[in-house]
Amino acid sequence: MKTLVIGNKTACIPVIQGGMGVGVSLSGLAGAVAGAGGVGVISAAQIGFQEPNFYTNCHEANLRALKKHIGKAKEQAKDGLVGVNIMVATREYAAQVRASCEAGADLIISGAGLPAELPELVKGYEEQTKIAPIVSSSKSARVILKLWDRHHHRTADMVVIEGPKAGGHLGFSREQLSTVTSEEYDREIQAIIAVVKEYGEKYGCAIPVAVAGGIYDRQDILHVLELGADGVQMATRFVVTKECDASPEFKQAYLDADASSIEIIKSPVGMPGRAVHNAFLEKVAQGQVPVKRCLSCLSACNPAKAPYCITQALIAAVQGDTENGLIFCGSNAARLKQMTTVPDLIKELTTV
Repeated sequence: MKTLVIGNKTACIPVIQGGMGVGVSLSGLAGAVAGAGGVGVISAAQIGFQEPNFYTNCHEANLRALKKHIGKAKEQAKDGLVGVNIMVATREYAAQVRASCEAGADLIISGAGLPAELPELVKGYEEQTKIAPIVSSSKSARVILKLWDRHHHRTADMVVIEGPKAGGHLGFSREQLSTVTSEEYDREIQAIIAVVKEYGEKYGCAIPVAVAGGIYDRQDILHVLELGADGVQMATRFVVTKECDASPEFKQAYLDADASSIEIIKSPVGMPGRAVHNAFLEKVAQGQVPVKRCLSCLSACNPAKAPYCITQALIAAVQGDTENGLIFCGSNAARLKQMTTVPDLIKELTTV
């Protein structure tokens, strides 16, 4: 397979490991993927949950942990590329972007909102830290690239297209998730690529495009490359690797899942998401799970009205309490049948 060129940086293989919070993709997984030739991605979402002062100074704990994990991943990766996924919706967005730059992140991937100010936040680090917005339609691609062009006089270093089969929070309505066909979304991917190419030509550069959501095997990778993409972003398959930072119980929940146990949920901030059915979701369906302590993670969240605390639910799951936590997953989680390692998975994805 071809390499993935992002500005002045190159990954040996065109595979980006998607960022998974809270605590699913930290330095262990990201460093291993980067070391194997892909792009390893740390999720900044409540990354400091293991720090001793997380519940007394969440902001400081998150920034300290973010810098620590970027450093550890880059050390493990040697010359490989280490990125960070930072949600626009987080209250700590600007501080997390700056901290990632200061720690030497190679790439910042940003979605869950419009990353309008991302170019300004990485000023002074443009050679070191590349930026990539997440889009789900040609309209959203044009909006963000036009905005960056007009207000910041620059364009993206890469664009990530996240489709309706992705895990976690999704940039689609519940209706769209059930009605968009693969063929329709293939056409949308090509429309997005055309928009990105237009802005690349304006700036005299080739902006790579990576497709995410529902990428499971080598054939899926080859399919999107044939559509004109330059690489893929995939997350679900990396969960059941030895190197993944989640607990063994969290990984086993993926292995135990079948098609009927994966459902679309509504997160506390109103966005649809995809998760594994469990006792926690049954409890949420019966009524509100009181928010006992607000950690101010998402700007749109109102703890007085939230059906549950998404931070606490994600922490519980990743630490092993999979019946009382939220287990985000992609649409292909039910296809997973056995544990593997990052090198073996990369080999499977990239060799004939």
